[in-house]
Amino acid sequence: MIQKTAAAAIFALSATFAQAEDRWMSIPEPAAMPEAAQSGTAPVNGIEMYYAVYGDSGGTPILMIHGGLAHGDVWSAQVADLMTDHKVIVADTRGHGRSTNDGSTYSYGLLASDYLALMDHLSVDKVHLVGWSDGANIGYSISQTNPDRLASHFAHAGNITLDGIDPSVETNEVFGGYVGAMAADYAEMSPTADGFDDFLGAVATMWGTEKPGGVDGLKSASVPTLVVQSEFDEAILMDHSKLIASTIPGAEMLVLKNTSHFASFQAPDEYTAAIRAFIDN
Repeated sequence: MIQKTAAAAIFALSATFAQAEDRWMSIPEPAAMPEAAQSGTAPVNGIEMYYAVYGDSGGTPILMIHGGLAHGDVWSAQVADLMTDHKVIVADTRGHGRSTNDGSTYSYGLLASDYLALMDHLSVDKVHLVGWSDGANIGYSISQTNPDRLASHFAHAGNITLDGIDPSVETNEVFGGYVGAMAADYAEMSPTADGFDDFLGAVATMWGTEKPGGVDGLKSASVPTLVVQSEFDEAILMDHSKLIASTIPGAEMLVLKNTSHFASFQAPDEYTAAIRAFIDN
């Protein structure tokens, strides 16, 4: 009996250790960004929007749009790979990272118009858009209003209705750790370094506002779209991503195994390979 109890305890301890090692339960810090071919700020819609361009290949550029509270540097692993044979554009969304805000209320329509204006500033007609979380939502907005500006949309962890959000995200420790990390980055990058709490509140208000168009808005979308869902996403429900994929004509869906909302940090090589497989085909 004692031997069986001891064996059971060892098994339980081993299982706990293995679970603690699961990559979806933590967020690795991204590496430093590679050297940009061009960077600066663009005057768009009353703000100064930070951007950087990597690589000098021809063809349709890749525009990578980060998630809420983050900044363009979170894409470092993907940029380092993709820039070898693509032109890659990253930017800091309005009020995020190094970009300013003019006091405007955050909305996905406004953020989409900022990115379209940035494309105009850079004389870029069309992009492959890689969007994560809020970046995917910005992509969905552009898909509805300016589909001619997108060659494709790699849409990871977006939502088109509020019921697509997992309510447990509000108390999730991994997501809370992300917020803390972005608060530290904001203090280092932002022109309003001490304003993170107000910034967080303003972005959270946008998160809690129903998206214009909703499900019906995507029924006529014409942009080739890959809906990407993480197996253990803390914020977006699997069934919601399935709904999006079934709503957009011709869309496909990819599930990233053993990753969470932060798959690009947790499995950077697999994430980049997925981008390549979609864009290059």
